[in-house]
Amino acid sequence: MRASPRAALFAIAFAAATACGGRQVEVRTAPTTVSEQAVQVTNNLSQAVNVYATPTGAQELFLRQVPANTVEKIPVQGVASGMNVIFKAVTLDGSRTYQSRNVALTGLYVWSIP
Repeated sequence: MRASPRAALFAIAFAAATACGGRQVEVRTAPTTVSEQAVQVTNNLSQAVNVYATPTGAQELFLRQVPANTVEKIPVQGVASGMNVIFKAVTLDGSRTYQSRNVALTGLYVWSIP
């Protein structure tokens, strides 16, 4: 006994529809980092400053420009937890430079200028 062409076409269409049907997918974000190294800069000056970090034994890193009379939390990327760092802030006109003490960076370091 032969199946009609219509029945064969229906079987193929049904198989394709079930094979290409939607699949349930679970999407997740990456886990959050345990501790991010950062400095919270309070710029009390009437002009913006450029903020730098100098880890012990490494080159100075430009972090960000902080506007006048603002507070900003700045990530310090590439610095391992516990590493000693000196922060520096230079006014945009270059007339004044402020420097933090040498700190072991573990999480968030809060620094006010001046």
